[in-house]
Amino acid sequence: MTSTDPDPIAPGAAAAAAGSARRFYPQLEGMRAIAAIGVLVTHVAFQTRAVEIPVLGPVLGRLDLAVALFFALSGFLLWRPWVDAAHRGTGHPSVPRYLRHRVVRIWPAYVIVVTLVILLLPEAQGADAQVWLANLTLTQVFVPLTLTAGLTQMWSLSVEIAFYALLPLIGFALLRLRGRRLRARVPALVVLAAVSLGWAWVGTSLPVADGVETKNWVFGHLPWFVAGLVLAEIAGVLDSGSGPVRSGRWMAGVIRLSANRPLMLVVLVVAYALACTRFAGPTGLGAVTELEFATKMVLGALCGYALLAPLVCNDGPFPILTSRVMLALGRWSYGIFIWHVAILAVVFPLFGIVPFSGDTLLVLVITLVLSIGVSAASYAFIEEPTRNWLRNRESRRRNRSRHVSPDTPASSSPPPDGAAIDGRPSTADQNTSHAVIDTATRAGS
Repeated sequence: MTSTDPDPIAPGAAAAAAGSARRFYPQLEGMRAIAAIGVLVTHVAFQTRAVEIPVLGPVLGRLDLAVALFFALSGFLLWRPWVDAAHRGTGHPSVPRYLRHRVVRIWPAYVIVVTLVILLLPEAQGADAQVWLANLTLTQVFVPLTLTAGLTQMWSLSVEIAFYALLPLIGFALLRLRGRRLRARVPALVVLAAVSLGWAWVGTSLPVADGVETKNWVFGHLPWFVAGLVLAEIAGVLDSGSGPVRSGRWMAGVIRLSANRPLMLVVLVVAYALACTRFAGPTGLGAVTELEFATKMVLGALCGYALLAPLVCNDGPFPILTSRVMLALGRWSYGIFIWHVAILAVVFPLFGIVPFSGDTLLVLVITLVLSIGVSAASYAFIEEPTRNWLRNRESRRRNRSRHVSPDTPASSSPPPDGAAIDGRPSTADQNTSHAVIDTATRAGS
């Protein structure tokens, strides 16, 4: 859903990174495109009643697990700088810079969507100050009855924003797990995910206002993010130069299994098939029990991991995911996510189609085409210019602070933030739940 632009390591830390250059994953850009389209498809299927078709309906309805893929992508790329710092034994990434990039990446386009939808979409007009404030601040999941028409999908973006705030806390909690303790990082994250499953029961016992669904808080969805965090730890082992041996035989086994494409395909199919049953709750609207919710979290984490692990643990090639079309769609995936529900709401009256009356394929094609067009414009005129503004601003500040005096050797100046020592693009140049990998797009186009 969101595009993630991982925070680079703290200034000067890159100088120690010669043996731990972060890899470049253009294939994840294409996977983000698949996630965005998956979310769009499941919303179209619901509003055209395709989810009621025997066999096919639950498959389409359960494409809401594309959110799990977004969250895993966000977790993976945003966690990489913390993993690299642990392997190098250097300082943690700059949290203020990380937060600045998150704000600039998410809010400019988002604020425009919210403003236009509430002002222009008939079903959303008449919103009071509470609805405006909750939507503009992405706190809808905490404020009752503020998920308004055209913006109902933003609950997951609200969850992602909460994860952005939580991630540095997780990073600090694991800061001491380095050196010989590196092998404890993955078990610690798995324990975190397992413990968070209890939120399904804990959250329902909290004294919250009517209309607030605690299952939609970040604590309940941590397993989906942790799938990406664990994969980032594995990628850190692969990229560190020490290999899996240093991390123990069990890690070597995990890497072999994660790189096994047929095995990961089986895991994906089985987990998704189970998610399409009542074990994971209804595929449309309906009450979800605590056990069903926890089951859905586990199955979603497995699906996200199974989709991403072969892309990270293998060198490819991945011709479809890295094609020009998929890289472009991945670049626009954030726009597709934030615009498509409002566009879907307009498609029905604009083309004389009655909601919940069928015409699934027609509605899907129209909504997809319009969403892609709007998201491309959003990227070109809103998202990319604001990010370039921040990059240029930070570059000017770095140049001023790194001014080299005549008697100072130029080689003593550290490389720019996020630059890989060997000249390859670092994870800092990538964008995902998630998390747009601009360098990935440029490399593939």
